[in-house]
Amino acid sequence: MDAAVFAPWSPAFTADPYPAYAELRARGRVHWFEPTRQWLVPHHADVSALLRDRRLGRTYLHRFTHEEFGRTPPPPGHEPFHTLNDNGLLDLEAPDHTRIRRLVTKAFTPRTVQALEPTVRRLAAELVAGLVKNGGGDLLAEVAEPLPVAVIAEMLGIPESDRGLLRPWSADICGMFELNPSEETAARAVRASVEFSAYLRGLIAARRAEPGGDLVSALISAHDKGETLSEQELVSTCVLLLNAGHEATVNTTANGWWTLFRHPGELARLGADHALLSTAVEELMRYDTPLQMFERWVLDDIEIGGTVVPRGSELALLFGSANRDPARFERPGDLDLGRADNPHITFGAGIHYCLGAPLARVELTASFGELLRQAPTMRLAAEPEWKPGYVIRGLRELRVEL
Repeated sequence: MDAAVFAPWSPAFTADPYPAYAELRARGRVHWFEPTRQWLVPHHADVSALLRDRRLGRTYLHRFTHEEFGRTPPPPGHEPFHTLNDNGLLDLEAPDHTRIRRLVTKAFTPRTVQALEPTVRRLAAELVAGLVKNGGGDLLAEVAEPLPVAVIAEMLGIPESDRGLLRPWSADICGMFELNPSEETAARAVRASVEFSAYLRGLIAARRAEPGGDLVSALISAHDKGETLSEQELVSTCVLLLNAGHEATVNTTANGWWTLFRHPGELARLGADHALLSTAVEELMRYDTPLQMFERWVLDDIEIGGTVVPRGSELALLFGSANRDPARFERPGDLDLGRADNPHITFGAGIHYCLGAPLARVELTASFGELLRQAPTMRLAAEPEWKPGYVIRGLRELRVEL
C-alpha cells in the first residue's frame, strides 16, 4: 500500500482521513502496509465479521510464545506498561477474558446505568452552567473531559481530590496505542503505568480495610467470595475502565461539536428538535469515529478477498473507514442526525464489544442535551487543531463563545 495514500503520521491525513479511506476501499479488501507491517482492512462487512472471528485475538500469548509466533518480545524496560496492559480485559482472551468480563459486567447492567443517569445529568448541567457563566471557553477542557472522568472515578470510588491525576496518566498510557510509538512515548507510558499502578494498589488496600459502595470494593468482595481476580488483574481492570471510560467519550464530544459547527443546517435541525438527540449521538459517532483503528493478531491463517493472511500477522481494522462505507451506509459522507439505519462499529463487536457503551450513550446524550438547552447560541471561536495521534483521534481544544 502506497504510504502517500495511507499516511497516519501526516497532520493533513489525521485532520481528514476519509478521502484516503475511499481510495483504500476502491483498491481492494485488504492491503499490506510496510511501515507498520500490518494488513489494513477498510470495508464495513470485513471489519464487522473479523471482530467476531475467533481465529483472531487481541493477544497471542494464551496460545504461543513471542518466538513461536515470530515476534520479538518487547524491551525489558517497557515491562511495567505491558504488565499493566496485558492483564486488562481488552487485551485478554478466553478463559481469562470471560472470567473477568463476567465480574465487571455487573457494574454496567442496564439497571446500574439507569441508576447513574440522574448523577450524569446533574454533572453535565453543572459543567455547562460553568461554561455559560464564563461566556464560553474550551469546550473540551471544561465539559467534554471532566464529565466522563468524574462519572468513572465516582463508580470506582476515586476521591475527588485525586481525579486530576487520572487524565494525564491515561493520555501517557494511551500514547502506546499509536502506530510505531517513539522511545519517548514509551518512557512516558512506563512512568505513568508505574505511578497509576502504585496509586491503585494504595486505593485497593484502603478499600480492603474499609469497603464502600464502589466498583473497586465490589471486585475485592467478589475475589474474597472465591470469584478469582488477582491484584494485578484488579489494577489493570481499573486502569482500563478509567482509560476506556473517558477517552472515546471526550473525543466524541469535541469531535462531534466540531462536526456540528461545520454542518449548521443539521445543528439548527437538532436545536429545533431535541428528540433527535439519540440518533444524533449515534450519527456523530459514525461520522467522525473517535477510535479510528483496532488491531487484531491472526492466530490461524485466514483468507480475505482471495488474499491469505498468515498466522503471526497483525490486522489493522479501520473503524473510521468501515463507518463511511457506501456498501453499508446510504450517502455515508453526509451527516444525517436522523439516520435510522446506522450499524456503526464505533463500539466494536464480538467478545470485546465495549462494556461501557450504554454509559457512554448516557453521558453523550446528557452533555449534548445540556449544551443545546443552556447554550443555544454557542458558536466556534477559533479553528481547532488535531492532536498528533491517529488511532485515538481527537482535538487539542475546542474554543467556543456564546
